[in-house]
Amino acid sequence: MENERKIAIVTGGSRGIGRAICVELGGSGCYVVVNYMGDRKGAEHTLSMVEAAGGRGEVYQFDVRDGPTAENVVEDIGDRFGRIDILVNNAGIIRDGLFMMMSPENWHTVVDTSLNGFYNMTRPVLEKMVRNRSGAIVSLSSAASLMPNRGQANYAAAKAGLNAASRAVAAEVARLGIRVNVVAPGLIETDMIADAPRDHIKTMIPMARIGRPDEVAGVVGFLCSEAASYMTGQIVSVNGGML
Repeated sequence: MENERKIAIVTGGSRGIGRAICVELGGSGCYVVVNYMGDRKGAEHTLSMVEAAGGRGEVYQFDVRDGPTAENVVEDIGDRFGRIDILVNNAGIIRDGLFMMMSPENWHTVVDTSLNGFYNMTRPVLEKMVRNRSGAIVSLSSAASLMPNRGQANYAAAKAGLNAASRAVAAEVARLGIRVNVVAPGLIETDMIADAPRDHIKTMIPMARIGRPDEVAGVVGFLCSEAASYMTGQIVSVNGGML
């Protein structure tokens, strides 16, 4: 039965937007590989929500910054199922701070996770998708890649690079039946904004509220579906009108 389901990999699926995306894809009948780096309990909870939504799946621990390991994981999944239909590059972290005082570690950790993680996952997955001449890749960017934000030079650079790389890759593989798109959320109710001044934030958003993870996941699910079969190379903002 698993061979009749679409096979989806979601990086950073143990919480927040990643968890919501896993549940969205599970609800559409996918077999979801829930990637996590350290929070196994969170990943297992995500998997239980995927199954409750009607999907199936498994949890898989690895760090997207580790290129050889990421490639081995893709090989394993591809060998076991014969294909990979969907990849969602969601893993990302923040290490905010003014650029003049930003440590090399905080710069490289953020860039390595979002941008190099995109390379480490997308390149081997594309090899599988090219063989089947089909597939959908969606990467999670941020409103920070499209507007200036103090203290987030590392995050903005990583996500802007992700936007540009995704558009270039989309152009390369469009004729092979593979679609590559980006979703750029604004302020979403996750751990990343746990300490943010909510009342002030709401004044910057025309909808006057912070978004929910499932509102981002719904857009990702659409881009992974056949309903978006003529969409590729796009950056879709989900931000309550902030941009």
